[in-house]
Amino acid sequence: MKIYGLLVFNIILLVFGQTLWKIGVTNIEFKLSLMALIKIIINPYILSGIVAYGVATIIWLYILSKAELSLIYPMQSICYVLAAFISLYIFKENIPPTRWFGIMLIISGAYFVSIK
Repeated sequence: MKIYGLLVFNIILLVFGQTLWKIGVTNIEFKLSLMALIKIIINPYILSGIVAYGVATIIWLYILSKAELSLIYPMQSICYVLAAFISLYIFKENIPPTRWFGIMLIISGAYFVSIK
């Protein structure tokens, strides 16, 4: 049960990191130059997202050492579901019915992977 709690925390950190990155690159002119890259990297949202990903990676390595990859890796697909809700509520993105159908398939798949 401890592994599932850590997996949920890992998923939250991954989605939180992606959300921070999205905020960090919104309304920024993205160019492939050294100065533009430095400006993006020192953005507090980008840095915070990197930290969130770093912590998530450490947790993931622990989870990998304790659980079956064929169980836990598909369970991480819940990140996509959580990200859809974040994009809907925070970024006010439109999510078409076909995408909601895909999200339901992901939830179903995670459920079937989790039962023994």
